[in-house]
Parts: sequence; structure tokens; C-alpha cells
Amino acid sequence: MAKKVLVIGESGTGKSASMRNFDRDEILIINVARKDLPFRGSYEQIATDNYRAIKKAMQETKKKAIVIDDAQYLMANEFMRRATEKGFDKFTEIAQNYWDLQQTINALPDDVIVYELSHLERDQNGNEKVKTIGKLLDEKITVEGMFAIVLKSVVQDGKYYFQTQNSGRDTCKSPIGLFGDFMIDNDLKAVDTAIREYYDLTNTPQIENVVVEEPVVEEEPKTLAETMADIQNNEVAVAVPSIETPETPKRKRRKAVTEE
Repeated sequence: MAKKVLVIGESGTGKSASMRNFDRDEILIINVARKDLPFRGSYEQIATDNYRAIKKAMQETKKKAIVIDDAQYLMANEFMRRATEKGFDKFTEIAQNYWDLQQTINALPDDVIVYELSHLERDQNGNEKVKTIGKLLDEKITVEGMFAIVLKSVVQDGKYYFQTQNSGRDTCKSPIGLFGDFMIDNDLKAVDTAIREYYDLTNTPQIENVVVEEPVVEEEPKTLAETMADIQNNEVAVAVPSIETPETPKRKRRKAVTEE
């Protein structure tokens, strides 16, 4: 089962910029909003909000780190395309599509880490959570409940951080001992390294090569028909047992009888 990390925050607080220290061959970026990266560099990107294309890309890539940038636009874009539809069925389908994506991510290999970057929203009391569409995901699912790690991008005194634990007014969380501080640098590569060390994802068990001798199977003698077939197919060259047939008795010539 893959590891999932949710990163929430206001626009411009360093969510996308946190990818800057990954090497090109380490990461696959699913660019849902089809926007330019906020730093220089060439990375493998797939610009789409199509669920089927995203699932296929994640299942086929060899990369061990995958980022879905601006994941909330998966729901927002679908809602806007269906804005003229009446009724509430569209909200159920929007929620189900997002939920299905999470199940696909769960089924990825154990050493894959998927980062979902999303905007946050606040309620009237100032409590913060990931931004969604409709009430189904909030009331029936709780998106943050599907993640063991939820970070929040924060800007303080001109510096960019990730908040690692709950402040009492948000949904941040991380396993005990994973991060040493309440605030860490907004470096997703450093986060990736810490997670792999914490869950021991860097040491892949080595399997020794064991030579197994195949059992010797004695072949049964071939029948005459099988031997003839082998010869015709030029598979083997063997002598065909001869079959003796009785000689046809020669007819004796009758001597001509002459009268004396």
C-alpha cells in the first residue's frame, strides 16, 4: 500500500514550490490546474484533470514520488463542467470519483509516496480543512481521515514552512517521531526522505539467487507413430525399426513339354 501525504494551504504559501529540490528522475507531477511551476527546472509532467488518465499514469510510472498539484481542482473542474445540471446527483458523482482515486493510490506499491497538494478553507469559526465540493466528502468521509500525514504550508516572517502537528484549529497531523519540530522547511524532498527512513522504505530486502535443479524425468519409449512424426518434422534423426514382411513365394516356371 502506497503512502499518502496531504499538503493544504492558501495559494502562494509554497505548496508547489516545495517540489523544487527533487531531481528530475525522482518525481512525476500530475499538473491538474495546468499551471507553470514556480521554479526553474524540467520535470516529467502530465497536465490533466481526467481521473482515468491520472490513474493510468500513476500505475505505469517507475517514479517513487508522485505529486498531484492542486488536487482540489479535480473536484472544482468537474463541478464547473456540470454546473448547469440540476439536482444533487452530480455532487455524489464528484465525491465518488475523488474517493475512487484514493483507492487506486492505496493499491500502488509500498515504496511509492503520493503527495496531494490542495487549497484549504475556513468555516465561520476559523477552523481550517481541505477544500472540497459539496457536503458528502465532509460529512460522510472526512478527506483528512484517509491520510496519515497532513501538512499545512505556512508563511512566517517571510519564510516558508510546513506545519506538522495540529494547532487546535486545523487538521494537521503526522506520526510520532517522524518530524522533530512543529514547523519544518517547506522542502518536499526532505519530507520524502524522512518518510522513507521512518517507514524503512529505503531498504528493499534482497533475495538470494537459489539454483533449483530440475527433477530428471525419464521419458517413455516412443511409439512407432511418434518416431515417424519426429522424422517428418526433422526434429530428431533416429533409425526407424524395420518391419519384416514375408516374401512373396516365387512362382516356378513350368517347363515346356515337348512330344518326342
